[in-house]
Amino acid sequence: MMPILLPFHKSILEEIHDPATSDLLILARGLGLRRTICTLMQIYDSKQSLILLLNASPEEETAIGDELGIMGCRRPGLRIVGYEMGKRDRQDLYKNGGLISVTSRILIVDMLQSDIPTELITGLIVLHAEKVTALSLEAFIVRLYREKNKAGFLKAFSDQPEHITSGMSPLKNIMKELQLRRVHIYPRFHEDVKNTLETRKADVIELYQRLTEPMEAIHHAIVQCMTITLSELKRSNKTLELDDLNVESAYFRSFDAVVGPRTKQLVGDLATLRRLLTYLLSYDALAFHAYLETLVASNTTTVTGAAKQHQSPWMLTDAANIIFSTAKRRCYVLTAPKPTSSVPESQVIDVDDEDAWAALDEAHGLTGSNSRDNGKKKEEKKSWVPDNMSPVLEELPKWDLLADVLQEIEEELMRQEAVSTRPPTRGTNTVLVMTSSPRSSTLVSEFLGEMDGTAPKGSRGRSMMERKLRTYLYWKGQNARQKQPRYQPPPRFSIPQPQSSSQPEGEISEALKRKDKTRQERSANRRRVRGGAPMTVAPSKPAVVDPKAESRDDGDDIAVFLASQPSDLLVSSDADALLLETLLSSEAEIDFDTHYGLLAPSQTVVVRAYTDDTDDQILAELQPRFIVMFEPNLDFVRRIEVYRNSNPGMGVRVYFMVYQLCCEEHKYLAGLRREKESFEKLIKERGSMLLPIFEDKHAGKSDAVIKTISTRLAGGRKELSTVPSQVIVDMREFRSTLPSLLHASGLLVIPATLTVGDYILTPDICVERKSIPDLVASFNSGRLYTQCELMSVHYKQPILLIEFEENKSFSLETVAESAKSYAKPTSKYPAKKSTGPTDSDRAPPSIQSKLVLLMLHFPRVRIIWSSSPYGTADIFNDLKANAFEPDPNRAIAIGAEEDTEAGAGINAAAEELLRCLPGVTAKNVKYVMNKVGSVRELCELDRKGVQDILGVEPGNACYDFMHRGERKTGSL
Repeated sequence: MMPILLPFHKSILEEIHDPATSDLLILARGLGLRRTICTLMQIYDSKQSLILLLNASPEEETAIGDELGIMGCRRPGLRIVGYEMGKRDRQDLYKNGGLISVTSRILIVDMLQSDIPTELITGLIVLHAEKVTALSLEAFIVRLYREKNKAGFLKAFSDQPEHITSGMSPLKNIMKELQLRRVHIYPRFHEDVKNTLETRKADVIELYQRLTEPMEAIHHAIVQCMTITLSELKRSNKTLELDDLNVESAYFRSFDAVVGPRTKQLVGDLATLRRLLTYLLSYDALAFHAYLETLVASNTTTVTGAAKQHQSPWMLTDAANIIFSTAKRRCYVLTAPKPTSSVPESQVIDVDDEDAWAALDEAHGLTGSNSRDNGKKKEEKKSWVPDNMSPVLEELPKWDLLADVLQEIEEELMRQEAVSTRPPTRGTNTVLVMTSSPRSSTLVSEFLGEMDGTAPKGSRGRSMMERKLRTYLYWKGQNARQKQPRYQPPPRFSIPQPQSSSQPEGEISEALKRKDKTRQERSANRRRVRGGAPMTVAPSKPAVVDPKAESRDDGDDIAVFLASQPSDLLVSSDADALLLETLLSSEAEIDFDTHYGLLAPSQTVVVRAYTDDTDDQILAELQPRFIVMFEPNLDFVRRIEVYRNSNPGMGVRVYFMVYQLCCEEHKYLAGLRREKESFEKLIKERGSMLLPIFEDKHAGKSDAVIKTISTRLAGGRKELSTVPSQVIVDMREFRSTLPSLLHASGLLVIPATLTVGDYILTPDICVERKSIPDLVASFNSGRLYTQCELMSVHYKQPILLIEFEENKSFSLETVAESAKSYAKPTSKYPAKKSTGPTDSDRAPPSIQSKLVLLMLHFPRVRIIWSSSPYGTADIFNDLKANAFEPDPNRAIAIGAEEDTEAGAGINAAAEELLRCLPGVTAKNVKYVMNKVGSVRELCELDRKGVQDILGVEPGNACYDFMHRGERKTGSL
């Protein structure tokens, strides 16, 4: 079902639908931007027009295509151009016209190669206009588009106003790159939007839930750690704008533009703490605790297993200790043995020891209901839980709140059915529960599926939490087995009893003895049933506590216990295995109709995560009358408003759940305030913005020809070269921003598939461009060695260009190098003598040392350092000054087979087999294929023939490899 257009949608379309104008629309999120775009594309849909959709993700392409199909645009509808589509197919598709979605990289190559008739393009529709910068491919496409097509339109859309408020005149810069002169801004407080959405309002019930005490303690400690990290960030970066460095900004931003190794670590810590705040409110207690344990492990040890020197500062604070200890107490409590005391233990009884009270009641002959209940509780303790562990398994407070809400909805539906016999004409009884992430949706679905409605609050999801505890213990046990040496037997684990051997005989002593005996028998029987040997339990003796053991992590005790258990203890009776056995049994087939099949809408609870404008389609298809927002989301609140006004006769009830006095409420309100301030800044900038004047780029072409005159050649009287200054660019390089800047600087960019190099500037100059991550990866894989070798063979001036990112550190120093101390040792504290290799000796070679080795191997290769793509464009223009232009055909042929029909009749499998032989490389494989007709012919050659083709050493290696089996046969 396609939702109807609201009045403010119609007013927007009236302003932007004219093909004679080009516009930029900035709409608040949740108000139906995709619906507006699809309606506009429906208006333009015609075989006589060519409409291109740019900057759409694969998910958006699919969703827009489906929505256009629902609206009636099916013949042919939206066609998607992907990398698997050939050049001929794309050309035919462009000529037929219609609605086409294409990636920016494919379109820019097609426009440069004239595969698409640029002058016949009716218009461009650009999504995510907030991402358009001077370095983006979209700006490159618009420049090429306007060079040959002045009549076509361009419609740009954005629903991210927060991204258009940073920097100097951000709105003006976007409009300049897209060459637009009109902008329409529609926030939520726009008069048309406000009048439309406030006509009909949904029934909203706000439910504020307090955090549990442990969660409040963890939340306060995380915020305290964020404050400490921000203070350290301010102290180490005094030149930054300090107003933005606060906790509220840290909710949304990661301060990635900040440079410096020490600062990068602090920025990473802020991102980690921000994730912890989110995970605290959305993860279960065990998953949150496991994530904290992985953080500690990754912060204390390196990848090689050595101790990490530079740890995150926030982990060394008292607040971090509160986070880790409280998170563990939410999961379980470990009871440690008590030290011996001078007071006789016969007079000291732990009031929480239910076993002791049960033994006392049994000794006195008391067999009341309370004793029986305690016995049941003890029997319910799982055998896979360590004896000194008391599971707490704290549940999220919203789980109980969600169960109460669903119960209230069910009662409301029953009441409506009793009052009215006719079903509602609009909407369904399906309950829609929306969460913040797919993981949170999975967790809520598991809770609802395993919820015990008869259990008291706080323990309704006990069975689910026990299953997760079992998985957690299995994970700990696997880690313990990996850490133990293979030759060391698993340690035994015994539980000391709180009874002294010097205790006088009496009723309490006899009762505790019977309890110990029963526990020993139960433990031995349990081991025998599982096929293991009976385990001896230590007798009740006074426990001697080592002071060092008190500071040991309690997790080690769990690991030791699990390491002593059979390997199949935690996985033999897994719930998934039991479910599989049940499904495979005949009983499941008998009860299939009862337990499986289609459910009525009134019995369905749909749990989904917030996405994008796809949620509008979900609301239109499900038509729910009850919506539960498990976590607050500003966008979905607007979607509900649009959904309610699109269905006039439907009553919609929304349960809005939020944790009170925590970051969830604060983040929701701060996001609302940030969006409002962003729209106000955009409106203010639009009111005072100077519109740019777009000049014709072809006006200075005559000057470019004059610049090619060289007075060194016959005094400048030599015949002028009318060929424009050009650069040949490899196809793979269009993922970077450099080709766009080269075109903006006045160079003619020619895309081609190059075997050697990335950029061909002149017939003699070949450039291999490397970003810093690509440089490291190329060194590790050895690819850079081969590339430099090929450039040295085919070009006189091979160049390795190392390009840094703009606004990033122009340095190759690592964190460890910048953090080392360069202070000279004084006489008071002399330097310690090294007794072995240092960490720097054991470390792998640095990038600088690898570059030196590369220069020693290839003396003709020159290295150029560039601070940014802008600097690279200037360097290329300087290198091309007074030089001849490169030939595209020759550049493509270099390194490849000279024959244009190469590969036409070649067996691909035989070529792959030939490449696997020793001595055959990517450089000489074509040469070998020209010398021999098949792999069999190569194998039949003698050693001298193979050496003539491959060389002496490679030929010997290849011949020995091919005839190794013959030697063994002859020796036998």
